[in-house]
Amino acid sequence: MAFDATKREWSELYAFFRILSDGFLAEGNPDLSLEGRTLLPVAMVQRIEHDGPRQYIIEGNDVWLKGENIDKRIPREDFGTVADLILEAIRNSREDDVMSPDRVEEFLDEVAIYNLEAQTEDRTDLSVAFYSVDAPLYGFCVRSRLGKMFPLLDGGRTANLKFEQTGIKFASPTVSKINGFGEDDNVVGRMLMIERLGGKLKFDDVADKIFRNNLAMIDLRFSRVVAEMVRTMHLDGITKVRELTEAVERINPHKIKDELIMKNGYYRHKVQEFLLALATGMRPAKIYYGPDSAISGLLFVNTDGNVHCFRRENRRPFVDFLYNNTRLEKGSTDKDKYGYLEKENGIYYFKLNLKIGFIKR
Repeated sequence: MAFDATKREWSELYAFFRILSDGFLAEGNPDLSLEGRTLLPVAMVQRIEHDGPRQYIIEGNDVWLKGENIDKRIPREDFGTVADLILEAIRNSREDDVMSPDRVEEFLDEVAIYNLEAQTEDRTDLSVAFYSVDAPLYGFCVRSRLGKMFPLLDGGRTANLKFEQTGIKFASPTVSKINGFGEDDNVVGRMLMIERLGGKLKFDDVADKIFRNNLAMIDLRFSRVVAEMVRTMHLDGITKVRELTEAVERINPHKIKDELIMKNGYYRHKVQEFLLALATGMRPAKIYYGPDSAISGLLFVNTDGNVHCFRRENRRPFVDFLYNNTRLEKGSTDKDKYGYLEKENGIYYFKLNLKIGFIKR
C-alpha cells in the first residue's frame, strides 16, 4: 500500500541510498560547485532503526546489510534505482507530502527500513566509515533543499534576547498601546513606536542561562554580537548572515580597533565559529561542551540532487559554506514569546528571538 511522507523525510532517505549507490561522498565547496571536489570512498554506512543499528557495508557491486536478525546482500544498483525514483517523485510534487513511488515500498521492505528518519538520540541521521569498515564512524546530519529544512538554530523561547527599555518611563496605558500595535508579527512596528515615543532598546542579556553560557563559549561578549544581528534584521530587513555580519562590523558593538575587524576578521571569525558549533551540536537549552559532539559534519542535498559532504575536520570549506548559506528567520511571536514589552522587577524589557535557517534557492 502506498504511503505519504514529507519531502524532508524522503530527502534523508534519498541521500542515504545515493551514498550506497555511488560508493563515495564528495567534499563540499562553499558555493556548492561540482568542480574540483575530493571524493571520499565510503566503506560502510550505519543507520539506526527501531530495533537497533543497521550496517550497510559496500562490497564491490553489492551492499552487505547486517543488523538484528538480518544478514543479506543487495545489488548496489538497486539503491541507485530507488534513489532516482525518490528524487523524481520529490521534484514532481507541488505539495510537501509526497506519495511513495511505485516499487519503492517493496524495496524498503526488502532492506527492512520501517522509519524514513533515523531513530537516534544524538541528532545524527547516519554514520559513515570512509576507506575501511574498521575506520572511525563520522556522524552526519542531512539537510536538503529538496524540501523544508530543519533550522540550524530553532531554540524557541530559550533563544530569546532581552533588550531593556530605556530613555523614558512609559505609563501603563502607553505600554498597552505599544503592545497592541499592529498584528502579532509586527515586531518592527512596535520597536519603531517605542523609538517615536522617546524610548530606546538597549541589549541587556540572554533570556536563558544555558544559552547565555553556550554563547560565552564562542566569546564572553558574543551575545551582544547576535543581539545586534537580530536587531538589524528587524529594523533594516537584512536576513543573510553574511550581510548581517558586515553590518555588525560597521556597528562595532565591542568598540574594538578597525585593524582587528578588517585585517583579522574578528566578528566574521566569531560568527563562523558560532555557525560551526550550531551545525555540530550546539543547542540553546543543552549545555555545550565545545566540539565534543556525535555530529561530525553535514550532508547537504542541493536542488540538483547532488550530495555535498562537509566535515568538521575540514573546517575552512565548512564554515565558508555555512557563512554564505544561512540567514536569520522570524519565529512565531506567540509560540516563542517575544516582540512585546514585558515588566520584570519593575523594568520593562523587549525580547527578540534568534532563529537561523538555511537559504533556500
